[in-house]
Amino acid sequence: MTGRDQGRHNVLAYHICQAFKPGEITPELANKLGYELAMRFTKGRHAFIVATHIDKRHVHNHIVFNSTTLDCTKKFDDPKRSGKIIRRISDQICLENGLSVIDNPKPARGHYGTWLGDEKKPSQRDKLMTHIDDALDKKPADFDAFLKLMEASGYEVKRRGRRVSFRGDGKGFLCLRSLKDDYTEDAIRERISGDRPVPAKRKTAATIPTKRVSLLIDIQNSIKAKNSPGYVRWAKIFNLKQAAQTLLFLQDNDLTEFDVLQEKAQKAKDDFNNISVRINAADSRMKEITTLQKHIGTYSKTKDIFAAYRKSKYSKKYLAEHEQAITAHRAAKQYFNELNLEKLPTIKSLQTEYATLSADKKKLYAEYRVSRKFMQDILTAKQNAEQLLNYRDMAKEKETERD
Repeated sequence: MTGRDQGRHNVLAYHICQAFKPGEITPELANKLGYELAMRFTKGRHAFIVATHIDKRHVHNHIVFNSTTLDCTKKFDDPKRSGKIIRRISDQICLENGLSVIDNPKPARGHYGTWLGDEKKPSQRDKLMTHIDDALDKKPADFDAFLKLMEASGYEVKRRGRRVSFRGDGKGFLCLRSLKDDYTEDAIRERISGDRPVPAKRKTAATIPTKRVSLLIDIQNSIKAKNSPGYVRWAKIFNLKQAAQTLLFLQDNDLTEFDVLQEKAQKAKDDFNNISVRINAADSRMKEITTLQKHIGTYSKTKDIFAAYRKSKYSKKYLAEHEQAITAHRAAKQYFNELNLEKLPTIKSLQTEYATLSADKKKLYAEYRVSRKFMQDILTAKQNAEQLLNYRDMAKEKETERD
């Protein structure tokens, strides 16, 4: 099972990195949480080791687990988006223990590596793009003015035909053409003239309001406020696992402000109700079609009998002999009148409509289940957030009263 002849499964072990906010955790607790992460991710089916390092400013774990199960019957089943799965488990463990999580982690260096605090210096390319953004923020009149701003920021500029290169910190020259996207010469000229929008990354960094993450911060602080006034009373109706799940749901759905959470919760209810109405409408029409088909069949079978009854000038004797058929015929005709049907539809057309409604209803039920689950999750998150924030508000009020 562990030999190197497994083709695409030729992996002996997998490596996970887990780091914590500096100054917030002891090495002993970090090791314990690393063990918990490994157990939850492998479901206890693979042997693993957890090594806790304190050689950097942040305490971090290196977790290595065997690719073969403990019973030696199978190899590790590599799930899709495994890095995201690991991060979610790690975040929940940290939140359950009142620790901080990283809101926007860097991409992992390895297949199973999760970035939760590694420090890495920006590359020369990153620095150059940042300085280009800074120079363009100063609104140069033209490309030559832009180059002067770059020289003023410490860059050596070299022009060779259509190629423009920059060198900073004594390193080699970097050509604008190699930067691509919003940082080529043509792109920079367009940005100067206003014909090209500010890059999304730059725009985001410049326009995110301070209170954007206030909801997440408030909830995370509530989770960590074990020694705050009123915590014991609050904990009777709430627990850290619920709070952690709420915070992870808000992060996954980018619900960083309470107003947005309220708005999305209402929309979730509206969407669910809309789908329910459409399903009920399809159900109602399908029942109507079934009843209509039955009456059309009855009407067709009893048509000659009723015609003969009418020809007999509504003979009591004929009625007594065919009462059941005549009564059914009259009921069918009354049903058609209630529907205001001037012309009866064909059975084939009704069968086609029924099949279409049935297929639509099947699709709607799939949407219904997803919509119901999301509505339940977001309403639960909203309720939990309200309880958490209400607890914090009460604590603040009490502190104000003491002051």
